[in-house]
Amino acid sequence: MTNITAFLLKHQQKFPHGIWLLLSLLILGITNHGQPVQAKTPEQAQSVSAAVKESQMSLRQRLRESRTANGFAQTIITESTFPSNTPTELRNLLTQMDAAASQGNVKGVMQLYSPNFTHGDGLNAQSLEKSLIALWKRYPRLRYNTQLQSWKAEGNTIVAETVTNIVGLPSANSNNLALNATIISRQRIQGAKIVHQEILSERSRITSGNKPPQIDVNLPQQVRVGQQYNFDAIVQEPLGEDFLLGTAIEEPVQISKYLNPTSVDLELLTSGGLFKVGRAPSTPGHRWVSAVILRGGGMTMVTQRLQVVR
Repeated sequence: MTNITAFLLKHQQKFPHGIWLLLSLLILGITNHGQPVQAKTPEQAQSVSAAVKESQMSLRQRLRESRTANGFAQTIITESTFPSNTPTELRNLLTQMDAAASQGNVKGVMQLYSPNFTHGDGLNAQSLEKSLIALWKRYPRLRYNTQLQSWKAEGNTIVAETVTNIVGLPSANSNNLALNATIISRQRIQGAKIVHQEILSERSRITSGNKPPQIDVNLPQQVRVGQQYNFDAIVQEPLGEDFLLGTAIEEPVQISKYLNPTSVDLELLTSGGLFKVGRAPSTPGHRWVSAVILRGGGMTMVTQRLQVVR
């Protein structure tokens, strides 16, 4: 994070971010640079290195998956999900979006976007499609469910605010890799197609391993430019003799960050989590703030969007 000081270990890992409309996720990859993790004792160093190596192997295996078959049934939105006065074209669009996304059907999803689609993060129709292909190649087993929060008509445009939950359930052959994300967004719809979208808030959680750490993340949704803020990721279970590795990551939300990895270093945590202080930049915008914590039983990563306003 911008003004966060930490004891950095030599073991470097990479985490590419990808968060977008209805498919807003953190895509996790780990690259081993062949450097050992440092710890306070030889025994601890050996234990840390073994745990990191095991985590790397399982995550790499998951990222190599190129299956296109989806193990989940379609997500169907029932009539009770929508207010009674919801326009038919809006009902159909959201229902079709969830069904196509849950199937990993890129063409089906892109048919619901205007060729001139724009996004608050800088995406267009072409970059969105490219991102989807990469995402579902790495993580093909996702289920989407969208609820309509509100809508209004502005001339020939429908403005709709939605809450989308995205779930990837753990499976034994993927080292119990699981994902849960919630995204609140606003869409502008013309001619039954999405022409523009803004992410209002989002949080995603990825876990891996048989016993990933349970963490409680505290971060404000919004701060003013230049404002100092706290970012805490607190491990809920007792540590006992176990060790923790972790780091905090803060970076701007921008199109170049969707698929390009961000290099970060893990630190050996001496307390039950991460307790950091950040300072918002001097210009408004959106930031991704992430906590990554790894222990012997697994890993947890939580990412939240932080809005910086004047």
